[in-house]
Amino acid sequence: MRKIIHLDMDAFYASVEQRDDKSLRGKPIVVGHDAPRGVVATASYEARTFGVHSAMSIQKAKQLCKDLIIVEPHFEKYKEVSQTIRLLMHKYTDIIEPVSLDEAFMDVTENKIGENLAVNIAKELKNEILCQTLLTSSAGVSYNKFLAKIASDWNKPNGLKVIHPSQAERFIDGLKVEKIWGVGKKTLIKMHSLGIYNGKQLREVPLLELTKNFGKMGKVFYDYARGIDNSIVESSWERKSISCEHTMEEDISDKTSVIVALYNVVLDLVSRIERSGFKGMRLTLKIKYYDFTIKTCSLTQKQILDTKDKILPLAKELMKKIPYQEKPLRLIGLGVSLEDKAVYKELELFGNN
Repeated sequence: MRKIIHLDMDAFYASVEQRDDKSLRGKPIVVGHDAPRGVVATASYEARTFGVHSAMSIQKAKQLCKDLIIVEPHFEKYKEVSQTIRLLMHKYTDIIEPVSLDEAFMDVTENKIGENLAVNIAKELKNEILCQTLLTSSAGVSYNKFLAKIASDWNKPNGLKVIHPSQAERFIDGLKVEKIWGVGKKTLIKMHSLGIYNGKQLREVPLLELTKNFGKMGKVFYDYARGIDNSIVESSWERKSISCEHTMEEDISDKTSVIVALYNVVLDLVSRIERSGFKGMRLTLKIKYYDFTIKTCSLTQKQILDTKDKILPLAKELMKKIPYQEKPLRLIGLGVSLEDKAVYKELELFGNN
């Protein structure tokens, strides 16, 4: 039986800011850009009591919390803290799969300190992180990634939860389906229409019916409802894409404004490529219209796309496929990918807004 830990830092960006600035401690803060279309990257727990959460617009957050403090992000500082945490993890195992700067999976089935109980490793790691960074973290411990991930979010902040194989079915029975990986807004609506609200009800649905309604994800949901997840903790991770996106201050529909905005996104993308050393040959354009509908288009080249001179002409060609004169644009994004069929990944919420 595998022993998996999912470690998740508590309100990471906000906690780092409060740690480094005493005047912010105990106060409702969010990390993000204070702009008309800025988005909350992370909200402190004090802000969350007002209903403020990540992915919420800054303007909405201000409405909910009149005393809200907005802090500009300091990415390099977050990366430095993240690296410290990774080093502490490596004390126990090298089978580590980073998910983002503030969370990662660890496979401690066989570990460097010879500890049989994964929960003891989780306790020790949490304590070391607190001592070295003065930040709290939450950990979930189970026999697969799916359950470990859910467990880490169960008793936040500074939480620790273990889901033993013998407890899995009972735990899943009471689990709301929106907590299950892969259940987004549209899937949730469909599940509710089928009378599926929790893990127990999901487990009662035949595999054939799930695949009929949810395609390939039907089998995944079928397994999750039974506590099955055979995905491994992948310690060797290769970047497959790099991307960026800009949300305009105002919706734009004239050609000049669109080209200028596109040019700025290209410069940002090239800068990120230079810093990362990433090499890809497929360019993907993503746009979001004023009504929040999204459209993407891509093309593949036989050369590495790593400079403005290579990317800008291609970006302009892709933009010609986008009708925007009568349907203004809210957001423009670009990504370079290794994949033949690129799947555009939106930037983390602290990106340009």
